Amino acid sequence: MRYNEISHFSHPQHILKFEHTEIPFRCDGCREVGIGSHYRCSFCDFDLHMHCAIPSLSIYHPFYTKCSFQFFSRPPGDIPRYCNACEKDITGFVYHCKSCGFDLHPCCAKLPMVLDDGEVKLYLYRKVRAPCHRCGRKGRSWSYRSGCKKYNLHVACVREMLVENWHELYFGHDKGSTRKLETRIPSLKNTLETPHKRSKGKVKKCCEMAGLALQFVISAVLGDPTALIAGVIGSLMSRA
Repeated sequence: MRYNEISHFSHPQHILKFEHTEIPFRCDGCREVGIGSHYRCSFCDFDLHMHCAIPSLSIYHPFYTKCSFQFFSRPPGDIPRYCNACEKDITGFVYHCKSCGFDLHPCCAKLPMVLDDGEVKLYLYRKVRAPCHRCGRKGRSWSYRSGCKKYNLHVACVREMLVENWHELYFGHDKGSTRKLETRIPSLKNTLETPHKRSKGKVKKCCEMAGLALQFVISAVLGDPTALIAGVIGSLMSRA
């Protein structure tokens, strides 16, 4: 459910208003990057993902059938905690299972099990045997895999890619910055091209489909899987 305005315990001094932006922001709840639909206090430059602004008190996840995750405004306990989905540190809002000790960022906990635009369908897996198209490794974190099983991306790798490019994404919107971003991710483009020989047309089509798959995953990880924001997310993708 979406509201135009909300009050939130983490920012009681002002009302937060619903906004949609193509400029990345840092969520003041989970401390992770976001884009698209969110709640914001323009007076204080305070932003919350949709999932952080209107959290569930408790959730269940199909990957952890024996777990009950409770919402916490800060990581419980005194030891450092990490997200079991993306393997990044937990520094803010979190869903935590007391019995198993598992932790999930709010946006990771709400990642869609299936991303589908009618042409490309991606499925979320806890583990896959195929290597990630970004890092080339297997079984590192949750992964999105295409229905044709040709494309596989770790959630952790997508998050790392976003962090690596955070400053360029936030401050660079001119053509020079876009070109810089495109040259920052050559490894993704190279790994999308399969090692055996193909015709130029097939390679181009393969890269375009893989780029679209990446766009879906980035949108989901940023907390707004329904909005494919081509202006910014497109600068993260390297196409043939």
